[in-house]
Amino acid sequence: VQLQASGGGLVQAGGSLRLSCAFSGGTFSSYSMGWFRQAPGKEREFVAAITLTGSSTYYADSVKGRFTISRDNAKNTVYLRMNSLKPEDTAVYYCAAAPVDMATTPAYFRSWGQGTLLTVSS
Repeated sequence: VQLQASGGGLVQAGGSLRLSCAFSGGTFSSYSMGWFRQAPGKEREFVAAITLTGSSTYYADSVKGRFTISRDNAKNTVYLRMNSLKPEDTAVYYCAAAPVDMATTPAYFRSWGQGTLLTVSS
């Protein structure tokens, strides 16, 4: 499985951005998908996850109500829509794939993308 994240960039606080993650090398609908992030000097943290069919989602408290994870199984792509961005959202964002119906902890995610950098200016 290979994952390619894209869509990061520089955004002002309060702005919006959508990240994409293209999946290849496997059966996309057999994997739950997640987004994680790592800020400078901090450990990688969970952001959001979505089940195989997209019927259920789960979010970290820090992004709940602002971020939305979705997937298009026809396009083998998972998205992260980010609204009301804050400077503390600045991080490298990673997409990941887990061969289970739902996962939120890194140990379940077998494949990781290369990361895309989001910078939110104040």
